[in-house]
Order: sequence, then C-alpha cells, then structure tokens
Amino acid sequence: MNANDRSAATILVVEDDPNQFRLYGKVLKGYRLTCVVNASAALKVLEERLPDLIILDHVLADGERGTDFLPRLKEQAAHVPVIVVSGTLDIHEQLKVLQGPRSAHYVLEKPVRAAELSGLVEQALTQCGLGETVRALQSLERAEKIESNEPERRFVERLARQHEILNQLRASLQPPNVSALARQFNVDRKTIRRDLSDLVQRGQMDARLCREAEETE
Repeated sequence: MNANDRSAATILVVEDDPNQFRLYGKVLKGYRLTCVVNASAALKVLEERLPDLIILDHVLADGERGTDFLPRLKEQAAHVPVIVVSGTLDIHEQLKVLQGPRSAHYVLEKPVRAAELSGLVEQALTQCGLGETVRALQSLERAEKIESNEPERRFVERLARQHEILNQLRASLQPPNVSALARQFNVDRKTIRRDLSDLVQRGQMDARLCREAEETE
C-alpha cells in the first residue's frame, strides 16, 4: 500500500442501486468508499466519523428521498461537500438543492458519466469542504482585521496548512517529509508532526503514514 492509498479521501456514498455503486467503485478506485443504502444509515455513519465527501442519491431504499435529508446531513457535517445524483429532479428542484445554507455543492444527472463524476469529485475535495471553510475564515479575518498573533489567526493558519499538506500527500506516492514541509511552511518540525497527527485524528490520513514520516526525517 503506497502513501496515496493511506492519505486517500474518504467518500460516503448514499446509494441503494448495486450497479450504480459498482460504477462508483470503478471510477473512484483511488478513494476510500463507504456505501449505505439510505440517508437514515448515512446519519448514523456521520455520528462515528465525518467523510471528506458525500455522494447522495435522490431516490433511496425504504422510500427515502436523499434531498429530504440534505439539511440534516449538512447539520451534522456542515463543511463536507455533497454531490447529489438524480435522474428525476427537474431544473427547479435542482436549483432548490443548490440554494440555501444547507445546500449541496453539485447536482449530477443520471446516467452518470465517468469523466464528469471524477472531475467533480476532485474539484469538491480540493476546492470545497475544508478548503472553502479556510477561505471563508480568512475572509472573515480580513473583515475583522484580526492581528497575526491572535489565537483565531493561528487556528486558521493551521487549518490552511493542513489542507495544503493533505492535498500534497494525495498527489504523491511518498510518505510526508517532515523537514521539507517545515521548510516549505516556515514552521518547526514539531508543528508539522502535530499537523499530521491532526489529520490522522480526523481520519484523513492513516496513522502508519504519520509514523513513516517521523522515520524519514
């Protein structure tokens, strides 16, 4: 198992059609997928651990409609981007899904095209979610004129650094180089190790990769 496998993004797929899930497994084979058949089960999964992305089908098992559960899913995982997949939503319904404080980021129409799915997933993981949250917090800092030595500023800097480290790890086949990352971000190695530990704690990186990083300094 290489470094990319152990820092691969986690995707919660809410889908009751085995054929559709097999398609996701084929197209998204570089990610760690968890599949549940309805939104009720998805809510239970979110109680245990938050994924990096949710793919939510509209028509689900037990008569559930994924979009009916979207506000509750976003309530539990506000920063996690959601791609809604449907072959039945009309334009008005699609716009409704994409509007408001607990909305999805994207709507993908069936039949799902592999290239479009792959592109949306990559964009959602790199630009939305945590990355989007960091940009919002940085904007708020500028509006509030928060000084660089204040705790709020340090928190946002840490999140931004961790997001960039994670993106680099996902694009690499090598374990993280603590010394190189410390030089890149102009921090000490202890700070980078703490960043890696935070990524492990959030389930975004395998603990073995963190241990290997310490061994390759």
